[in-house]
Amino acid sequence: MNRTITLLLVCGLLTLSAMARSSKKWEMHDPNRPLPSVVVPGDDYAKPPSDAVVLFDGKDLSHFEREEGGPAEWKVENGYMELNRTGHIRTKKEFGDIQLHLEWMMPDSPKGEGQNRGNSGILLMGLYEVQVLDSYQSKTYADGQAAAIYGQHPPMVNACRPPGKWQTYDIFFRAPRFNGLQLATPARVTVVHNGVVVHEAVEFTGPTGHMQRQPYVPHPMKLPISIQDYSGDQPVRYRNIWVRPLGEPG
Repeated sequence: MNRTITLLLVCGLLTLSAMARSSKKWEMHDPNRPLPSVVVPGDDYAKPPSDAVVLFDGKDLSHFEREEGGPAEWKVENGYMELNRTGHIRTKKEFGDIQLHLEWMMPDSPKGEGQNRGNSGILLMGLYEVQVLDSYQSKTYADGQAAAIYGQHPPMVNACRPPGKWQTYDIFFRAPRFNGLQLATPARVTVVHNGVVVHEAVEFTGPTGHMQRQPYVPHPMKLPISIQDYSGDQPVRYRNIWVRPLGEPG
């Protein structure tokens, strides 16, 4: 059984999310919110499936552009691209329901603390963020650590590898549906971090943001995927980014 099918089966069978989340309501970025327990991930690496759209193969940024328009200017070398404070980038192609795979790494000499310990994020449709951060033995608010649905849902566990090691995200995303101006179905996501399920069909409360709860506003069924260029005190690297559009559920 190939890795993609295995992940889909795992994501469909696990029902731990309700058990892992407290019924208590927490304020956004509350430093007193309990942190996810730590697990040690296994060693894993995924090659693109034959039907994947490869967005970055280590050679160039031809599938990306600056969010403001114009060529993406991140550094590309040794098979990875690296944040360099030239601004957020987004895919030239637009996507809706997807399976997204990517790998990221922080330098092996950690600097900074909390949100400055390397900082980036994957914004599905440019609106719904899965956080990228060095959360290995580094504390920050629970809904802002690595693999968090930023400002909304902490991961069930902290599956971070140490700095200097490549991390993997496998993200299964369903876009929201709108009935005219009304929300019909919220966006939801399953996230596998280093082979460990950390979100299972979690619903976004709306677009993510810093210290603000944003309501849903009707938007197209397909939009670009964005990658943030915050970096903090050290740059973040990415490699092996590919996506598979998903069919209608059910």
